Amino acid sequence: QVTMVESGGGLVQTGGSLRLSCAVSEDRIIARMPAVGWYRQASGKQRELVASITSGKITNYANSVKGRFTISTDNDKNTMYLQMNSLKPEDTGLYYCNLVDWRSVAYWGQGTQVTVSS
Repeated sequence: QVTMVESGGGLVQTGGSLRLSCAVSEDRIIARMPAVGWYRQASGKQRELVASITSGKITNYANSVKGRFTISTDNDKNTMYLQMNSLKPEDTGLYYCNLVDWRSVAYWGQGTQVTVSS
């Protein structure tokens, strides 16, 4: 099984930046996954897609984060990233990294908390 561990969350002020990292247990597997992405879940709300890469090339972003967040991967380092700039209180939530294999089986990390103060 694939194991992922998120890190990089924390408490920041409005307008600040954070870079989230997700370490993947299997060597050089990220590039083989049909889809990788980041999700977040705010308290009392459903988990939502923040950003993803499909077919290894196509990036997708939620409208609420377009122009502020950037998803990237480093297959050699077995790590995926989410660069978050111009953070807003609405970005507060538990952020999860996600991989989807060719059988459409999803793998999730444990989450890292991001809190943006006003």
